[in-house]
Amino acid sequence: MAIVGMAGSGKTILSKWLHSLGLPMVRFGDVVINEVLRRGLEVTSLNEQSVREELRHKGGMDVCAKLSLPGIYEQLRTQRPVIVDGLYSFSEYKTLRAEFGDGMLVVAVFTSRDLRYARLTSRAERPLTVHEAKARDYAEIENIEKGGPIALADHTLLNNGSKDDLIGHAQDLFTPVLENLGSLK
Repeated sequence: MAIVGMAGSGKTILSKWLHSLGLPMVRFGDVVINEVLRRGLEVTSLNEQSVREELRHKGGMDVCAKLSLPGIYEQLRTQRPVIVDGLYSFSEYKTLRAEFGDGMLVVAVFTSRDLRYARLTSRAERPLTVHEAKARDYAEIENIEKGGPIALADHTLLNNGSKDDLIGHAQDLFTPVLENLGSLK
C-alpha cells in the first residue's frame, strides 16, 4: 500500500497509524535522509531537497523505489500488506506497478493547500514557512513528477479535518483489508 500526497497532507499520520496496527512500513524518505546524514549534513528541508534531486538526477526518478525494493520484499515475508510511506514520483509509481502489478494499492491523502501550509508552518519536526512550502510544492510537481501518483491513486482520503477524522476515513477504507488480516499484533 503506497501512500501519496503533497507535503502536509497527512501521509505520515496515515502511514504511522497503519504501522501501529502491525503492518510493516518502508519509508522512501529514509533513502534521502540516510544519504543526507552519510554526507555529514544537517537534516533540513533544503538539504533533503538538494540530495533528493541529486539522487534522482544520477539514479533516475525512481531511485528511491529501486533502492527500497529489497526492504519491501523483506517486509512482505510477514504475509501482511507493506506500507510504503512517501511514494513521490511517477517513475517510482511505474516501477512499483511493474514490480507488484495489481498487488499494489495506492492511496492519496488530499488536503487543501492553505490547510497544508498552516500545518507545515506549525509542525514540530522540520517546519516550513509558507514561502518554503510553496517552493516545495512547485519543486515536487515540476522536478519529481509528484502529480502522477496522486492522480492515478486507487483511493483518495480527504484530510481537511482533524487527525481523528483522517483515521476515521482510513478505518472506513481499510476495514475489509484489516478484517481479512485478523489480529495484527
